[in-house]
Amino acid sequence: MQKILRIFTLITGAIALTFTSIWIGKQAYFWLPPQAAAESVLIDDLISFLVTLGAFIFLGVTGTLMYSVIFHRAIKDDYSDGPPIEGNITLEVVWTVIPVLLVFWIANYSYQTYEKMGIQGPMEHVHFPNPMQIESAYAAPKDTATEQLEKIDVLAKQWAWVFHYPEKNVTSTELHLPSDRRISLALQSEDVLHGFYIPAFRLKQDIIPNQTINFEFTPIRPGKYRLTDSQYSGTYFATMQADVIVESPEDYQKWLTQTATHKQAIATNQAASEYTQASNQSIKPGWATIAPAAPPLVNP
Repeated sequence: MQKILRIFTLITGAIALTFTSIWIGKQAYFWLPPQAAAESVLIDDLISFLVTLGAFIFLGVTGTLMYSVIFHRAIKDDYSDGPPIEGNITLEVVWTVIPVLLVFWIANYSYQTYEKMGIQGPMEHVHFPNPMQIESAYAAPKDTATEQLEKIDVLAKQWAWVFHYPEKNVTSTELHLPSDRRISLALQSEDVLHGFYIPAFRLKQDIIPNQTINFEFTPIRPGKYRLTDSQYSGTYFATMQADVIVESPEDYQKWLTQTATHKQAIATNQAASEYTQASNQSIKPGWATIAPAAPPLVNP
C-alpha cells in the first residue's frame, strides 16, 4: 500500500509539475515587447519553450529536494550512518543521457528558428563580393504571385541611419514601413561594422562594410518602434537610433507622396551636435575622437 501511495504521489507531482511549467512558459509572452513583425512569433515561441523547460527542471529539482527533506529526513536524535550505497549505474546513465538529449533538442530548435529568421552570420559573407538575398519569410504565409515587395535602401554610418525609398526617391532618417507587406532592406555600411536591431521585431542583422545584405521581414502591427545599433561603433554610437513607424499601406503611400514634394535639407544629427560642443570646449578630454560623418541630406 505504501509503494502504491508513493507511485501515485510521484505521478501526481509530475503532472502538476508539467502543467505548472507550461503555465510559466506561457507567461514569458508577456515579458517581451509587442509582436510587431511576423518573425517575432518565432523568437517568442523559442523563448517560451526555453522558459517552460527551465521551469520544469528548476521546479523538478527543487521539488525533489523539498520532498526528500520533508519525508526522508532522519528522526530526532538519530545519528547513525545512512546505508552504504556505492553507486547506481542505471541512474548515472539516465541523468547523463537526459541532459545530452535536452541540449541537442534546444540546439536543433534554436537553429531552426535562426534559419527561418534568415539572419546571416560572418561566414555567409566570406568570399561573396556580390549582394546576397535572404529569405526570412517563413514566419509569415505569403502568396508569391500577389505579394508586393517594398524595397528600401538602408545606410549605416557613424553615427546615423539613412533610409532611401527608390519608389519616390525619398531620403529620411525615419524608417517608414507599410503594415502586412513584405519588406526588403538593402543594408550597407559606410565605415565600420553596425548592427540593425529592432527589439519589437526581434530582428538583428549585422551590417558589414563593403557588403550589401538584402534582408526581408514583414511588419504586422502599426505603431512607433525603435531602431538601434547593436554593435559598438565608436564614441557616439549610443546616439545612433531611429524611429520605425509602421502604418497602413494607404498612410505609407500618402507619407511617401507628400515627403517626395519636400526639398532636401540637412538632417538634425545628435552625434554631430555633441561632437561640435565637445570640440568647442576649452578643456579637452585628452583622447582622440573620430569625427562623425556629415549629417545626411533628407526630405524633411
